[in-house]
Amino acid sequence: MAASAPTRERLVTEAMRLFSTKGFEATSVSQIEAAAGLAAGSGALYHHFKSKEALLAAGVDRQLDRRRAMHDIRALFAGLGNLRAELTALGRYLLTVIDEEIELLQIAARTPAGRSTRLDSAYTALAEGLNAELAEWIAAWAPSLPQQECAVMAAVGVNSILGTRFATGLFGQPDTRIPDDRYLTEWTQLFATRIESLL
Repeated sequence: MAASAPTRERLVTEAMRLFSTKGFEATSVSQIEAAAGLAAGSGALYHHFKSKEALLAAGVDRQLDRRRAMHDIRALFAGLGNLRAELTALGRYLLTVIDEEIELLQIAARTPAGRSTRLDSAYTALAEGLNAELAEWIAAWAPSLPQQECAVMAAVGVNSILGTRFATGLFGQPDTRIPDDRYLTEWTQLFATRIESLL
């Protein structure tokens, strides 16, 4: 990050990057300070945050702010009136959200549950939010479908999108994933065929 960025912003950005790659517990305050361009071990972090936990909370809040903005973007493609066009747009939206939230997912995967209530809540909100959005979309296209069935289909849809990113983004495997356009074509075909069978 450019040294011209405000110190607080640099600290949040670098802390989230380090937490996502090394884990919250394994990242020291000195490492965060050095990554943000401050003197390691100087205690400069404490001029902006009370603790490492408070810094994590600020990073999670920033992710939540971005998430709210992404949710507003989804409204732009709602109501296109074409099942496959909407589904493709929704798939791209889900991929974009996961890409935006990959640091949060990595941190959650590397931080013991209960270590940060805010982190646990943010992860739950992300997962439940994506599932709820897709379930609502399915219900709009297939209004006679029971709510539980919409929820199951949404879980399958979201989990399959998450799966395209987990190997490379979460577990650090070589980038051998299928190109997004090709994946979304197949994802849309399978999902649309299933929904059309219910109409």
